[in-house]
Amino acid sequence: MPDGVRGALVQRVSTRYDGPLDVTWLAARTPRFPLGRIRLRWEPASRSGWDVTTHLGLATAEVHLASWPAAPDDWPRLVRPTLHEVTGLCAALAYAALFSYSYRQVACSAE
Repeated sequence: MPDGVRGALVQRVSTRYDGPLDVTWLAARTPRFPLGRIRLRWEPASRSGWDVTTHLGLATAEVHLASWPAAPDDWPRLVRPTLHEVTGLCAALAYAALFSYSYRQVACSAE
């Protein structure tokens, strides 16, 4: 990863098992990343491959999502299924929260 970054913010995960991961660099000085977004970080492993770590941005903290120590050079194929599932879950939860909020607003105004 380039100097001055603390990871890559996942923008899009392909639905294909061998599809691309679209990311943007996250500057080291960025205090937090957006709610429901995933940050990837990778660095060379001590013997071979890559140590890959993911974090998920929540409302109050960043939480460790998963780690793949000494992942092979084609590690995006290894991590893509997890990233795809988590981005789908986050989208579903955001939709459910929005629907729940809208429903409460309509129910309250009808009383």
